[in-house]
Amino acid sequence: MKLVALAPEAIPLGRPLPFALRGQDGVLLAQKGYVIGHQEELRRILALGVNLWLDVDESREARQAYLGHLNKMLLSGHALGTIAAAPVGPEGFASPARADDERPADWPDLQLRATRLLAAPLAENFGDRFKHLHDTLVRSCIQAPDATLFALIYLSAQETATYSATHAMLVACTCMIVAHEVLRWPDVRMLQVGRAALTMNIAMTTLQDQLAQQTEPLSAAQIAAIADHPERSAALLRQLGVADPVWLEAVRCHHQHFEGPLESAPEAQQLARLVQRADQFAARIAPRATRAPMDVAAAMRASYFDTTRQPDAIGAAIIKALGIYPPGTFVRLASGEIAVALRRGASANTPPVAVVLKRDGLPPGEPIPRDSAQPEWKILASVAQKSVRAQLPLAALLALVRR
Repeated sequence: MKLVALAPEAIPLGRPLPFALRGQDGVLLAQKGYVIGHQEELRRILALGVNLWLDVDESREARQAYLGHLNKMLLSGHALGTIAAAPVGPEGFASPARADDERPADWPDLQLRATRLLAAPLAENFGDRFKHLHDTLVRSCIQAPDATLFALIYLSAQETATYSATHAMLVACTCMIVAHEVLRWPDVRMLQVGRAALTMNIAMTTLQDQLAQQTEPLSAAQIAAIADHPERSAALLRQLGVADPVWLEAVRCHHQHFEGPLESAPEAQQLARLVQRADQFAARIAPRATRAPMDVAAAMRASYFDTTRQPDAIGAAIIKALGIYPPGTFVRLASGEIAVALRRGASANTPPVAVVLKRDGLPPGEPIPRDSAQPEWKILASVAQKSVRAQLPLAALLALVRR
């Protein structure tokens, strides 16, 4: 790690960071791709009393900017000591973010990458591969949360072959969106909960994929593997080089029973409680060989309650962040049409939708936008994705989300 000081003026406001923002000791303050929306948010970071640094070894952009900064100061006749101590100014990052940072996520590719990473992790390259995957998900959650939720909920309702990876990504993205938008957790904690969710089942990835398609009863060995997978996952992560105690503890206890106010719980338990509830929601909406997925709206309502069937802060935060009919949910309208929720709406039960089946059961020439807040297009219920006979490809549906 090669840290160099960064002038506050070098932070691009309102667009994705082209570098990871770090404290003086290398602690991550904001991930590459994170958007600091306004000056007030930057002031809150600076109010913590931290200096801003970047690791020029982390990315090509950071290295090029730093070298350009040094070259400019050399040409200006500055002394070498001055050059070494001076922070990188805004001129180093005046160029826009790379085009591939702004491209929509390739979800089928991410499913494959996540499956390969989680099913066969190797210590020699796990850190870099995991960071690349996690960074992509973080960027997607910040830049396009509705499209992210749409893609993962849509895929989860039909996926069995790569169930474990799809499930892990949905849980991770749900947790990060809830943490960022509703719980307002610090960025460091938001990133930690995403990492914990993405790796919570790393010790049983292959078994999870097998169980999603298995029709016979669980064997004794499978039951035992399920029961101790949190401990084994935390142990495996340590072997792979993970040293963050909060991340590891959140993984280790994500199936434990929790009681009491969220705010009074230790940090790792707060993360684990959010992971646990998002995990339960994602599991309910995914199909198995032996059962159909639960209705998405019913699964979302069930997420409102804790293990004692009482509403709590985590359940309320998930509902507030995703809504009763989150993006990617198929619904029946008062008009008799079948539509899909595109984005989250002004209220939990009024998302913008697009009609995919008309009243006569036939698809329209192209999906028809509807405002479900209007009485004639009120949502009556969610419907199973597999019951919708005419479905557009995911890429075509995501194009509607981004309009």
